[in-house]
Amino acid sequence: MAWFKKEKGPLASLKDEEKTVRTEGLFTKCENCSGFIWKKDLEANEKVCPKCNYHFRINARERLRMLFDDGVYETYDGDLISTDPLKFEDRQPYSKRIAAARQATGTNDAMVNARGIMGKRPTLISVMEYEFIGGSMGSVVGEMTTRAIEKATHEKLPLIIVSASGGARMHEGALSLMQMAKVSAALARLDEAQMPFISLLTDPTTGGVTASFAMLGDLNIAEPGALIGFAGPRVIEQTIRQKLPKGFQRSEFLLQHGMLDAIVDRRELRNYLIKAMNFFLP
Repeated sequence: MAWFKKEKGPLASLKDEEKTVRTEGLFTKCENCSGFIWKKDLEANEKVCPKCNYHFRINARERLRMLFDDGVYETYDGDLISTDPLKFEDRQPYSKRIAAARQATGTNDAMVNARGIMGKRPTLISVMEYEFIGGSMGSVVGEMTTRAIEKATHEKLPLIIVSASGGARMHEGALSLMQMAKVSAALARLDEAQMPFISLLTDPTTGGVTASFAMLGDLNIAEPGALIGFAGPRVIEQTIRQKLPKGFQRSEFLLQHGMLDAIVDRRELRNYLIKAMNFFLP
């Protein structure tokens, strides 16, 4: 009667890789609250942590898609490329650093100029790309910013500049510092043309960018928790030999002390900017 019996054999064991749930790359960790977030949920929330409201850094293209109607825009002046006038070299030649940054970001420098429709109004938006050598302002960034301002002046269009920068680009020496005066002079002409300039400061906005166009807007606004200042907190503490207040150089501190007009959550930013432009323009 053996055919009615079922011999018991060892249970088949799963391989180690079959036991592992494949979740790599599906979650990300919040830098503020250390919570784990489903990446799709984070993207649906415009890269703002749903648990603590921490604003993740986003690149220039993501920012432009968030702001323009239907995410549609066209870029201009993107063919400008930095040279190496000083033949600068630290851990690697400046020319190689530029080439690596171009390949990593898909942009020719740390600024993207774009034109599109925002709230049914033609608008110019310039966004800094922090991943390109820390969003540093060299000759190309200064030139592209100046061209955007001049375009807004000549075509009578509102201008928004989104800053994300470590400051002037040391690899170009005094040439990078000259951009501060160059851009500021162009903004003075935009003011004479009575066209609005809205400055949005994101994390981080420091150095020569803060000391020039980032703080010269008709309306200066920032995202929550953004680091904003000229020198870093550690440098300031070493200079004045005093402990800085908690939250020093964060956007909330600056708003409290009158250096910003508003702090705007990224999820409300587009509507806020549209209302601001409708206030400035008929």
